[in-house]
Amino acid sequence: MAFYKSANGKLLITGEYFVLDGAKALAMPTKYGQQMQVEEVDRTSDSKDLLLNPIFTWRSNDAFGETWFKAQFQPKTFDILQSSDEATAKTLQNILINASALSENKSLKTKAYNFETWLTYPREWGLGSSSTLIYLIAQVFETNPFLLLEKTFGGSGYDIACAYALSPIIYKLKNKNARDVNAVEWQPPFSSSLYFLYLNKKQNSRDGIALYRANADSKNAAIEEISEITEAVLTVKTLHDFERLITDHERIVQSFVHLPRAKFLYFSDFWGEIKSLGAWGGDFVLVTSDRNEDATRLYFSNKGFDTLIPFNEIKFEL
Repeated sequence: MAFYKSANGKLLITGEYFVLDGAKALAMPTKYGQQMQVEEVDRTSDSKDLLLNPIFTWRSNDAFGETWFKAQFQPKTFDILQSSDEATAKTLQNILINASALSENKSLKTKAYNFETWLTYPREWGLGSSSTLIYLIAQVFETNPFLLLEKTFGGSGYDIACAYALSPIIYKLKNKNARDVNAVEWQPPFSSSLYFLYLNKKQNSRDGIALYRANADSKNAAIEEISEITEAVLTVKTLHDFERLITDHERIVQSFVHLPRAKFLYFSDFWGEIKSLGAWGGDFVLVTSDRNEDATRLYFSNKGFDTLIPFNEIKFEL
């Protein structure tokens, strides 16, 4: 067996948190993602040992070619034989166990394989290192990545849909076993005024989800309003109208998660708008600016935020 595949990263433009309860969400695959190569080990030189004791050897590399994690697993039981980081090994072990249980391809348990992954963006960015890994492992084990996500990390699954999407998508979760994924064209006429800014820290989205879930108020009206905003974002023609939509979106989400907006926290004097993208308080935010890129970049750089990526440089393109 020889396997090589890549998976796209993700940005959730609208619908954060509410996508879990069936709101329509606009999600965008990114050109940054993760790649995986799996090769069966040549057993001709030491066939007896590898035949009796096959091993999964795992190596994870960052965007700069440095190996940040190594491990070995016994493929029949997925016992950890050795690892460079116990917590990461246990997380990976859980994914492999569940992928194997869901798979009808049992040959993977009888042979030795080398697994190797490469991120194409810095690990701290939070563009989907977990979701791309789930998708890629599901491809190796020939199983459903949405089921594998449900058995491991959980979540709405929009990030899994982005992993293989060829364009932006409207994602709607119908129930845990059904979802609508519709490819859309989203290249707004003001795209040159849109940027994605990294907030210098990776945020655990589960913290925000917990706050969202703790809100006892009815979500039905908010879900409908978020869905309407998602639809409107697809057709809005001017930057001003787009900014009005994302400000309304921020207001709705803030009323449920009770966390301050990134703009109020860090950029209260910024001339444009700033919208969180799923993990309030960290990861990337969406920035609008009617000034040129140099002026926009200088503003954020002066505040200590140097990773500003224009819309057209992060969006996935065939």
